[in-house]
Amino acid sequence: MYFITSANTHDVTVATNTIDNIVIKRPSPSKSKHKQNLCLDKAYHSKEVEQEIIKRGYIPHILHRREEIKLLQKKHPARRWVVERTNSWDNRFRKLFTRYEKKDENYFGLVELANSLIISRRLILG
Repeated sequence: MYFITSANTHDVTVATNTIDNIVIKRPSPSKSKHKQNLCLDKAYHSKEVEQEIIKRGYIPHILHRREEIKLLQKKHPARRWVVERTNSWDNRFRKLFTRYEKKDENYFGLVELANSLIISRRLILG
């Protein structure tokens, strides 16, 4: 199952659908000893979204700019570069950088192919 929206859709409007369509399911809250954290940016800051996230068993962490600056000054800042690096790897594929496919299935197939190539190159080349 996948969930694709247009680029001009605001994050708040699709936040709960995105969480519900996570591909890798997390352990159920009753079986896991620790609650699972969910780090979000300020675009998700609304009471409705926070309540829905809590209802689904997550602890929301929505940082404001002041808190983000304080975290950057600590020894272990947030690892946003992992997401940015992965997006950069995907953008190296011209077919993914600008979406030309009209069908979601075709685009998603290209995303899977590109990610398979990225993983195989990382395994072979190191």
